Amino acid sequence: MRRLLLLALALGLVATSLQAAQYSALPDETPAHFVAPTQGMDFEKRDVMIPMRDGAKLHTVILVPKGARHAAMLLTRTPYSASAMASRAASGSLEMVLAGYDNAADIIVQDGYIRVLQDIRGKYASEGDFVMNRPLRGPQNPTPVDESTDTWDTIDWLVKNVPESNGKVGTLGISYDGFEPLMALVNPHPALKVSVPMNPMVDGWRGDDWFHNGAFRQTMLAYILDHQSVRGEGDGWFTNDFDDYASYLSGGSAGDIARAHGMDQLGFWRKIVAHPAYDAFWQDQALDKILAGQPLKVPTMLVHSLWDQEDIYGAMAVYKAIKPKDTGNDKVFLVIGPWHHGQEIGDASSLGAIKFGSDTGLSFRQDVLRPFLARYLKDDAPKVDIAPVTAYQTGTNRWQKLKSWPGCEGACERPLYLGAGSSLSFVEPKDKGSDQYVSDPAKPVPFVPRPVHASGDPWRHWLTTDQRMFSDRTDVLTFTTDVLDAPVAIAGSPVAHLVASTSGTDSDWVVKLIDVYPGQVAAQPEMGGFQLMVAGDIFRGRYRQGLDKPAPIPANTPQEYTFALPTANHVFLPGHRIMVQVQSSWFPLYDRNPQTYVDNIFNAKPADYRRATQTVWHGPGGESRIDLPVVPLGAKAKR
Repeated sequence: MRRLLLLALALGLVATSLQAAQYSALPDETPAHFVAPTQGMDFEKRDVMIPMRDGAKLHTVILVPKGARHAAMLLTRTPYSASAMASRAASGSLEMVLAGYDNAADIIVQDGYIRVLQDIRGKYASEGDFVMNRPLRGPQNPTPVDESTDTWDTIDWLVKNVPESNGKVGTLGISYDGFEPLMALVNPHPALKVSVPMNPMVDGWRGDDWFHNGAFRQTMLAYILDHQSVRGEGDGWFTNDFDDYASYLSGGSAGDIARAHGMDQLGFWRKIVAHPAYDAFWQDQALDKILAGQPLKVPTMLVHSLWDQEDIYGAMAVYKAIKPKDTGNDKVFLVIGPWHHGQEIGDASSLGAIKFGSDTGLSFRQDVLRPFLARYLKDDAPKVDIAPVTAYQTGTNRWQKLKSWPGCEGACERPLYLGAGSSLSFVEPKDKGSDQYVSDPAKPVPFVPRPVHASGDPWRHWLTTDQRMFSDRTDVLTFTTDVLDAPVAIAGSPVAHLVASTSGTDSDWVVKLIDVYPGQVAAQPEMGGFQLMVAGDIFRGRYRQGLDKPAPIPANTPQEYTFALPTANHVFLPGHRIMVQVQSSWFPLYDRNPQTYVDNIFNAKPADYRRATQTVWHGPGGESRIDLPVVPLGAKAKR
């Protein structure tokens, strides 16, 4: 029986081998390397792997316009797939290929630049390890490589291996892709002639993607999961609710929500949980602080969006850090536009319900970015005077060309006082008083009307959402001026000075500066009574004594909370009113403060979340106010 079984097994193996041999005799119909035809295409595409100094190779797509000679190269390094950026349309036209995804594709193609797109280390087709916002070599990065060295090595290879180039390279990008041009400024390659960081990630704790003044932006959990769970783009985030508000509320703390999605497996998430305060981990990576200590070698144009829902802090922080070194006023340029995150590369004639009367994005690209790039990258470009600051003033809806920013430095600050009877005035109150509300973590204030969708179009323009529905909530305090009989122009960062107490031992404070439109607007009737948030931000109360020094708040004891709101360049017109709203949650964009002090809010338990009575004080000895950077509407000195 044993012999029969062995014989059967042997015959089966022979039959299998014969079948395999018969199948393999059929030729493979897929070529080992398919050569795509180029007839009818106005560019040549080259896929290369560029070696870095540690041996890792980074996937790079080079798009060379047909007939290019002595052309400059524009480089974008990205975690979002170089291949995807170079294949957005089935077309032989380079502009069609890049349109809808690339940064300023129209002027890149029209001016004949060689386009270079690269997957950063550890993403998509590039080798190496991915580290979110990989820090510079130093305390937070013991390896010999970082984004600065990878950019240097890439540029060095490009100028030696792209014969159609003139040896000049510029780098540009938005968001994470905008973080990369800033990293390139650390020990820049000699061939790097210009850098354009647009809406860049700069300081993830102070006011960009991950935190704002210590309050965690928990809707970024999906982003972290997508980008760290796989080398490409993941799809691991799931929800069983149509309304993100309900989904996050039922999930518990931000830590509980992350654990439910398996995020404890992700290195960057573990770092966030381990560093909830502004400690050395975050301070060492703050690019504004890093660049303040670097020589100013490369002309840089920083692009900031007034309603940037993702990175509203970074561009202005870098400008403030490096502009003082620009003694010749010819190395650091600033553009401020009326845009959401990245809107400057697309149609920007409106933002939500706000209309500007012209395509402000097109104006930026054609009138500012185009001559700026040409000035430093083209061999034969005439020198064009570009204003040190190009700023769009909302309210009047006009572009300004300025010598510096902001228009107001300290002496122009004008206090706007919160007062009794929900009043708001430039006149200091004579009587001391207070207003109260109850903040309930079980019913947090939404950041947009429900149902909440923290993605897509609602997310892109949420900062211009009508604030009327929040004015009527009992857990939001509202203070309003009389109707203005003269315009009030502000240019800079309003600063909130909130004197407040809580019955709890921790609290968040949200302050919103709002332009209230007249009851009727003839040119746009639907804007009648609209409440437009001009600037607003959140502050986690435990950090009032120092951003790296969390401490419980003494219950029922007034404390002063001082924090800057995002940059504004706005005119409150006659017939409008100015409003300030104060609240203690902004959900689910920011995680809920339990209002009971715990060492780490990521690990807060259900019993820690408690209602608290919040008191905002005003009048002598306890003036809650907003210091507005007021400038003359027709000022000439800075223009």
